[in-house]
Amino acid sequence: MTLIRESGPRRGRGATCNPDGRFATRSTEAADDGWGEPDAESRQLPTIVVEQAARSIIARNDSPDVPFDQSVNPYQGCEHGCVYCYARPSLAYLNLSPGLDFETRIFAKTNAAELLREELAARAYRCSPIALGANTDPYQPAERQLRITRAVLAVLTDCRHPFTITTKGALVERDLDLIAPAAAQGLARVFISVPQLDPQLARRLEPRASAPARRIETIRRLTAAGVPTGVLVAPLIPFLNDRELEAVLAAARHAGATTAAFIVLRLPHEVRALFAAWLGEHHPLRRERVLNAIREMRGGRDNDPRFVSRMTGSGPLAELLARRFALACRKLGFDEVRTELRCDLFRPPHRQMELF
Repeated sequence: MTLIRESGPRRGRGATCNPDGRFATRSTEAADDGWGEPDAESRQLPTIVVEQAARSIIARNDSPDVPFDQSVNPYQGCEHGCVYCYARPSLAYLNLSPGLDFETRIFAKTNAAELLREELAARAYRCSPIALGANTDPYQPAERQLRITRAVLAVLTDCRHPFTITTKGALVERDLDLIAPAAAQGLARVFISVPQLDPQLARRLEPRASAPARRIETIRRLTAAGVPTGVLVAPLIPFLNDRELEAVLAAARHAGATTAAFIVLRLPHEVRALFAAWLGEHHPLRRERVLNAIREMRGGRDNDPRFVSRMTGSGPLAELLARRFALACRKLGFDEVRTELRCDLFRPPHRQMELF
C-alpha cells in the first residue's frame, strides 16, 4: 500500500512535509489520484497524544558543551512544531517521520514522576542538577491537561533536588508555587527560549509555542516571583533572525533576565531537508543565502557534530555573532558567571524497607 504524503504548509504546523525517517524500511511517494489539492479542512492535522509507560526517566550525558549531565524529558515529540528542532530526528527510531509526525504524534511518559522517585531513591544515586526541556519542551500544550511535568517538579521539590527548566511555553507560570520556593533555596533556575521578537516570523518558525512578547512577559513574572531567569537566544539563523539578537537581549534584560546564552542553528540528519523545504516555502528568495551561511559556519557542511563548535559554529560569521552577543551582554549588564545550584540539600525519597 502506498501512502500519500502531501507537501506544503499546514495551518498551525512547522514542517511542510512528512518525509520518511532514516531508519524506515519502506519508502513512500506522493500519487495524484485525480482529485486535485485537498481542501483546507483536510489539511489540518490533529494532534494525537499517546500515553506510554517509560522504562527509565533520567537520561545522562557527558557532553562538554552542555551545562548539565542529567535530564528528564516527560514527552517525546513536541507540538510546538519548531521546524529547526534538533530533537526531530529522535522520532526516526520509532519508525515515524521527523517531519509532521514529530509535532502531531506526542508520546507522554505518564509514569515519569514514579520512575523519578525510584531512581532518586537508589543507593548509588549521586545528586547533580536535572535539566527539564533538554530535548522536547516540558510545557508543550499536552502538559496543560496531563500535568506530567508538574508531577516531576513535585518529586524534585519534595526531595530538595536542584533543577533547571528550558521552555518556550508560558505555561511554566502555572508551577510557580513549586518553582519559586525551590529557587529561594538555590535549587531552581529557568531559561526562556526567545530566538526572535518578530511575531510573524515566530508564527511560521514555532507555530504552537507562546508568542515572543508572551515569553518576555513570562521572564518578567518569573523574575518578580524571585526565580533566577535567563534568556536563551536559540537558534540564531543567519539572514533570518540574527538581526534581532540585540533586541531580544535588551527586551529580556529589561524584563529581569540575569543570564543569557545563544546557539547558532544546526541541521542534524533529517532536519537539514526539513529546514530547506521550509525556507523554500516561506522565504524562497533567501533560501540559498541562508543555507550557504549555515554551511560557512559549519566548515562547508550542513551540520558539524563536533562538541563545542556545534553550538557556536566557526568562521568569520560565527565569530561576528559571538562578538555581537558578548558586547550586548556587557552593555546590558548580564551576569557573566552563573551561580551554581545547591546539591547539599538533597534528601533521597524514603526507600521501602528491605525484607529479610
